[in-house]
Amino acid sequence: MKIGLISDTHNYLDPRIPDYFSGCDEIWHAGDFGTLSISNQLEQIAPVIGVYGNIDGDDIRKRYPLHQRFEKEGIDVWMTHIGGVPGRYCIPIRKEIESNPPDMFICGHSHILKIARDQSLNRMLHVNPGAAGKQGFHLYRTAVRFEITKGRIHHMEVINMGKIGE
Repeated sequence: MKIGLISDTHNYLDPRIPDYFSGCDEIWHAGDFGTLSISNQLEQIAPVIGVYGNIDGDDIRKRYPLHQRFEKEGIDVWMTHIGGVPGRYCIPIRKEIESNPPDMFICGHSHILKIARDQSLNRMLHVNPGAAGKQGFHLYRTAVRFEITKGRIHHMEVINMGKIGE
């Protein structure tokens, strides 16, 4: 299963995203869509699993929950918008993530691309795809693409869409 992972679009979808995510079985959005238009455009590429972010209005919040915990190809995935980083998870989720860690934890919000194994939580894979939109302090717009096969995450790649002003 091929996954396109994106976050913090803030109502901007790079026109190359359809090409980058072509062939993906699903697109996962880790919050701060901006508007339903972004979700609708992504759904034209592949089915979308998403969570709402702190800037998302009621339209997004009615379609997507705060948290998604699901299984794909034998991988336990937890996605939320505000999650923290390994060793410093947000207080509302800290106890759950420590007592019942998923195989893969996905969050957005920080606009900082980070892919790391959390050694203290059974080598849980922490993924923040960075920000794909033009609003924020990040220098580069990024997304992530990867595959999941029979309980294995592989072919993880970062998509760099250029500097925020480009």
